[in-house]
Amino acid sequence: MDVSGLLLADSRFPGGGHVHSGGLEEAAARGLVTGEADLASFLVGRLHTAGELAAVFAAAATHAVQHGKTPWLELDAELDARTPSPAQRKSSRAQGRGTARAGRRAWPSPALDRLLTDTPRPHHPIVLGALTALAGGEPQDAALSVCYLAVSGPASAAIRLLGLDPFGVNAVLARLAPEMRDVAATAAKTADHDPRDLPAPGAPGLDLLAEAHDRHHREEVRLFVS
Repeated sequence: MDVSGLLLADSRFPGGGHVHSGGLEEAAARGLVTGEADLASFLVGRLHTAGELAAVFAAAATHAVQHGKTPWLELDAELDARTPSPAQRKSSRAQGRGTARAGRRAWPSPALDRLLTDTPRPHHPIVLGALTALAGGEPQDAALSVCYLAVSGPASAAIRLLGLDPFGVNAVLARLAPEMRDVAATAAKTADHDPRDLPAPGAPGLDLLAEAHDRHHREEVRLFVS
């Protein structure tokens, strides 16, 4: 992974991802995730659905910037169409806006200005992909960054919500490394596709958890926004 990918995947990057659990908080509240074994299953499922979808669009955004293209409205519309949960769309745009603010300071560029003019509240994978290109990274770097974020956020949330052993949780993430690389490599192969033809992996279970969490978050105090 390029250094840009490491920066964007770092939990200290001020994109706002630390307030999102990726559905883990709702899953834990329902007793669906209670320990390391449950967490591992949850993360595998999330990687191959929400993580893969994010990887596909991040790679496409990187490719677009590299080749001077501006398909931002098309990418935005296609990712919206592949994200049926309003709560998931809201979460993605919130993280995208935070990432864009931080990215503008780190990698100012007319290409980023154009993206934010076309989509003032961009989806997170799209703006992360654009920033990866501006920082000198490749589509696979962007894809791997969002794959890692798709599982590391919920893993970190599990430690805070369930009191799991941080060493054990880190081992769960380490064992996912080959699968993350495979998902990222596959996503990079579609980076030059028309936005309408990009893959559309779905996660109905995560959509339902996101909607339930959004409703409960409005009714009672929750540790995470999503």
